[in-house]
Amino acid sequence: MSDLNIRIWRNAATDLRLADGIDTLDAQQARRPLEVARTRLLVAAAIFTLCFVILGGRLVQLSVFGVEQQEKQIVANETNALTLKRADIVDRNGTLIATNLPAQSLFVNPEEVLDVEEAVAKIVEILPNIPRKTINRIASAKGQFAWIKRFLTPDEHKRINQLGLPGFYFQREERRAYPHGSLYAHALGFAGDDNDGLAGLEMARDSTLKMLANSPNAKLITALDGRVQHAVHDELSKAMKIFNAKGAAGIVLNVHNGEVLSLVSLPDFDPYNYNSEKFINRATYGVYELGSTFKPFTTAMALEAGVVDIDDRYDATKPLKVGRHSIRDVHPQNRWLSIPEILIHSSNIGAAQIARDVGAERQRKFFKNLGMLDPLTLELIENGHPRVPNNWREIRTMTIGYGYGLSVTPMHLINGFASLVNGGLKIKPTLLRHKQTNNLERVISKKTSDMMRRMMRLVVEEGTGKKANARGYAVGGKTGTAWRAAAGGYDSNKLITTFIGAFPITEPQFAILVMLEEPNSTKETHGYAGAGWNAAPVLGKIVSRIAPIMGVIPYLPPTNNKKVKTKPVLVKASLEERQFASY
Repeated sequence: MSDLNIRIWRNAATDLRLADGIDTLDAQQARRPLEVARTRLLVAAAIFTLCFVILGGRLVQLSVFGVEQQEKQIVANETNALTLKRADIVDRNGTLIATNLPAQSLFVNPEEVLDVEEAVAKIVEILPNIPRKTINRIASAKGQFAWIKRFLTPDEHKRINQLGLPGFYFQREERRAYPHGSLYAHALGFAGDDNDGLAGLEMARDSTLKMLANSPNAKLITALDGRVQHAVHDELSKAMKIFNAKGAAGIVLNVHNGEVLSLVSLPDFDPYNYNSEKFINRATYGVYELGSTFKPFTTAMALEAGVVDIDDRYDATKPLKVGRHSIRDVHPQNRWLSIPEILIHSSNIGAAQIARDVGAERQRKFFKNLGMLDPLTLELIENGHPRVPNNWREIRTMTIGYGYGLSVTPMHLINGFASLVNGGLKIKPTLLRHKQTNNLERVISKKTSDMMRRMMRLVVEEGTGKKANARGYAVGGKTGTAWRAAAGGYDSNKLITTFIGAFPITEPQFAILVMLEEPNSTKETHGYAGAGWNAAPVLGKIVSRIAPIMGVIPYLPPTNNKKVKTKPVLVKASLEERQFASY
């Protein structure tokens, strides 16, 4: 083959290979879009398959496990997000008594309102308690923001939202809520629209409540017991109606650590409507002369100072003349009385003579040691200051001996009384729950305290406090009926009646105070309006209701045994040697 033929053959072969390569390339380029489309379809199918798997799994989860857990989580998240300004307040048993709840408030931007008259007409139908003129004035005013109503109800929010009115908007807020209404009104007080404490414990512990709100599940735990609070509130409310009283106060106190289980002042107020004239806390802020409830203090200070012995007697045959003053007995016995009998029959004449023998200086020191001359240290802003005489003369010493001339709050009285019955130890009242206090200051001896408990049991068994008896529970205490101070003297038609007591008096756990302000007599009280006829029976009813709740075991004496009448001399026996005659 010639060179020319060889070159021709090679060129032809090369051209053939080039042609085949071109054909192959064209084929590959033609197949590439198909492969890309196929890949995209596969990816899309995988994505759709995954979505269907997820949705299917979710449907299975909802159908099998339900939505309860998810709803709880949503509610919890919303609650945590909203309740950030104030912590909850609970009673000693963990029952919620104050909390924050989400709420919607309605405001208007007047510049965006298209038809004021039409908008106002529609809103008034939903909010009838707001005058049309008021809403019209707000919606027509200049500016870009004005409140229409704070804290709408859920129904109000829904209905206004459905109107779709231009210029009217909602703002989510928090509102302080009190599940028990006015039950704890004077103890808790209230917080305002901006979540600032404005009265009661809410105000006194405002910074604490705000600080605790930042800690998950943190609460302010009070010493209050909702069950006891309800019983005291209920019985006082009934008594106010029966005796047509102007006001009332009730306190239940643990005599060993000062915890206040109940604090009631009537009339009370609605914590949601605090533009009220019922704010005065008669239990801690009201200052009164509390009459014969002071006689146990007079007796205790005399025994403690060694001025008298239990067998000593005082002349109560006739009124006691002191200068131009005359001291008389409401229940005159017209004879010499022993120390226990002075308490049993509530003798002003006897108590005045005992106080005179003790003297002004020792009397002042005794009340000072009990904390009855100083302002309260309770966790409230509404704490009263005792009215102490500037000139503590002899006549003043004698009148203070039976409850006139020194004005204190009911909380002062019950706190001092606790020391008389708890073995002689001074405590401090508190609205917050805490552990039992140790190393308390002793203000009177245990011996004196034991004797006082015995004598105050006699008051209920044989004296002016008989109606305070509660079957199964040994109550001891003292009545107090005082004329109300008026211009130039006292008004004998206006009384402050009080019963201060403890139970079980053989081994006291709780002290109770009941006070009625200006009660009236009834047909059932035979025209009498003294403490023995109104305050004493109220206390007895309260004891009967709360003692089982508080785990106090009743004592029911055998019905086939004749009751032995207690004699005053029994107070000399020790508690271990002889129990009270009713046991």
